[in-house]
Amino acid sequence: MRPDQTSTTRRSPRPAVALFLASVALALSVFSGCSRTRGQETTQITAAGSTSVTPFAEQLAEEFMRAHPGVHVNIQGIGSTAGIQAVQTGAADIGMSSRDLLQEEERTLEPIVMALDALAIIVHPSNTVRNLTLEQIRRIFAGEIRDWSEVGGPAAPITLVNREAGSGTRGAFEELVMGKNGPPLSYRSIRQGSNGAVRAVVEGDPRAIGYISLGIVNSRVRTIAVDGVLPTAESVEAGRYRLVRPFLMVVARGGELPKLSRDYIAYVLGDEGQRSLASIGLIPAPRKETPWKD
Repeated sequence: MRPDQTSTTRRSPRPAVALFLASVALALSVFSGCSRTRGQETTQITAAGSTSVTPFAEQLAEEFMRAHPGVHVNIQGIGSTAGIQAVQTGAADIGMSSRDLLQEEERTLEPIVMALDALAIIVHPSNTVRNLTLEQIRRIFAGEIRDWSEVGGPAAPITLVNREAGSGTRGAFEELVMGKNGPPLSYRSIRQGSNGAVRAVVEGDPRAIGYISLGIVNSRVRTIAVDGVLPTAESVEAGRYRLVRPFLMVVARGGELPKLSRDYIAYVLGDEGQRSLASIGLIPAPRKETPWKD
């Protein structure tokens, strides 16, 4: 396995790259300074994790704070794995993850599905390729198909844009597209630290292809149909679009979650929060239940 590749097995991820570890350390040092002097009556919630979930969580946080004057919801986009670790150490109240929990993580953590997200394959608007099979996408990102002419496009080399190691989006892509026993991602790629950064590269390169959350697709990129199906809320809800992942909130299993955090999670899962998420491109959570009883 090359250094820039991550495992798709259910075993715990390797300690990965130094940059990722540095981001975890920095995040935990920031969280350690968060005030909780009022204990269970704290007026601050810290939610940390997936950069894919972050923009949606920020919108929900703003809405929640407007309805609860004096409350501050602190959203930190530090990556899914780092956010999970922050909950495990008590540095964050709520984790945000765009990947499923590993078996060992589920022993101490409780996942709560806040919404579903379609993983959109994006290209520059000028690209003439409109549809790719899942196998073609797999071979492109494995580096086996290197020119757009091989899939019905112009004669031009393909620019691959990937997420960084440790990213929940990358992990979901490896699971959904590359497959557990499939080929590894090509090392011949540009690696970016967020969905927004991937989108920016594709916006500026007519030869590029990448993958991002459907919720942040804009008019400066174009989505590719996968096996003839475009990523839309309708195709996801109908079960026709296959590249779908959960967006999770993660809390300590069996712990005493402060009431304010429970109220925030209840807001996210409630009608108002779910309408807000749907308005910005996510698909409502299939189940809207909390792991506790009020």
